[in-house]
Amino acid sequence: MTSLKKGLEKKTNDIIRATKPSQILALNKELRSVDDIVMLTVGEPDFNTPEHIKQAAVQDILNNDSHYAPSRGTAALLSAAASYLKKKYQLDYDSETDILVTTGVTEAIFDVMKTLINSGDQIVIPQPTFPVYASAAKVCGGQIIDISTAEDGFLLTADKLKTVLDQNPCVKAVVIASPGNPTGAAYDQQQIQQLAQVISQHDVFLISDEIYSELVYDRSHVSFAKALPKQTILMNGISKSHAMTGYRVGIIAAPAEIISQIAVVHELIDTALPDVTMAAAAEAFSNGIDDAKSMRQEYKKRRDFLISAFKKMDIDFVHPDGAFYLFFKIPDYCDQNSLRSVRQIAQEARVGLTPGAGFGAEGYLRLSYAASMADLETAAARLEKFFVKEKEKITLS
Repeated sequence: MTSLKKGLEKKTNDIIRATKPSQILALNKELRSVDDIVMLTVGEPDFNTPEHIKQAAVQDILNNDSHYAPSRGTAALLSAAASYLKKKYQLDYDSETDILVTTGVTEAIFDVMKTLINSGDQIVIPQPTFPVYASAAKVCGGQIIDISTAEDGFLLTADKLKTVLDQNPCVKAVVIASPGNPTGAAYDQQQIQQLAQVISQHDVFLISDEIYSELVYDRSHVSFAKALPKQTILMNGISKSHAMTGYRVGIIAAPAEIISQIAVVHELIDTALPDVTMAAAAEAFSNGIDDAKSMRQEYKKRRDFLISAFKKMDIDFVHPDGAFYLFFKIPDYCDQNSLRSVRQIAQEARVGLTPGAGFGAEGYLRLSYAASMADLETAAARLEKFFVKEKEKITLS
C-alpha cells in the first residue's frame, strides 16, 4: 500500500474527512460472510432487466454508437422520459429544456444539492430516510433540519412542516421521498395537496425523490410535481421500475431555469452518460412503459406474505404502501441497538437485515423483500424462531 506524505492527510476537504463511508454497504459485506444466511439487505430488484431493453442495448453497441453523447442526454431518451412522465403521472415537461439525465438518482441528489446550497443553507429532511440526502447536503456545506415522522405514520405532516418553515425563514429546500426508503410509506393526493399548500407559501424548493413511483401497490402514485410544478425538482429513473440498477440512469425534471444550472454541475461530474445505457433507458421509458406491472404484482404478493407473518409474530411495522421494504420495530424484549440486533440476528437466525440507525431510526430494522418467495419464507420462519427464543429468555429471567 502506498503511504501519503506525512502532513498531507489533513490538507484535504474538512467536510469530506469528517464524512464516514456508508455503514450500510460495509455491514452488507460483513453479513455475507455468515454461512447459509438469507440476505434481505440490498435495495435492488431481484428480477432480470426485460429482454427488449437488453436487446436495445446490444443493438446500440452493434450500431457503433460509441461517441460522446449530449451532456443532458440523447434526444431520444429525453423525449421518451418526458412522454413517460406525461402518460404515467400527467406531468408536463419540455424534453429540450426541463429534463436532465444523470448517473442514477444518487448523482441527481448530489447535483441538486450542489446547485442549491451555499455554505450554511438549511435543508429540511424528514426522518427516517435514505441517508444520502443528508450526506450530500452536508458535503455541499448545508445544515440539516431533521423532522421526526415516527409519531405520524412515518409521513411528514403539513402542520409540522409549517411550524419548521415559519421558525426557520432561511430554509433553502425540503426533501421528500415517496414511496420512501426505508419505510415504504407513500403520500396520498390529499397529503400532497396539504404539503404543497404549505410549501407554496415559502420561497423554498421541494426536492421530490420518486424513484419507487412504479412500485405503489394499493393505489396509483401521485407526484408532488403535479401539485407544485414551479417549486419541485423531481428525481426519478429506471433502476427500480425496470430492474436496471446496474445501468445507472436517473432523471431530473424541473423548470428550465433550474435545470440549466443543475446541468453545469452534471457536466463537471459526468460530461455525459454512456450511449448504450441511454439507448436502453430510452427503450425502457417508451416500449417498456408498463414493464413494472408484473414485478409490482410479485412484490405485492411478497409484501402481503410478510405482513401476515409479522402480524403472527406480533411485531409492529410500518405498513408499506410501496417500494420493497418492511420497516419494523425491534421487539421490547430484544436489544434496541439496531446494529447489535442485526449482527445477533445474522449469527443466530442467519437472516441479513439493515439497522434502522443508518436511516435515522434507532430501534428499527429494515427488511428488503426484493428476494424470492422461497427466501422470504425461510427468513420468516427463522425470524419467528429467533424472536420466540429471545422472548423466552426474558420470561425465564
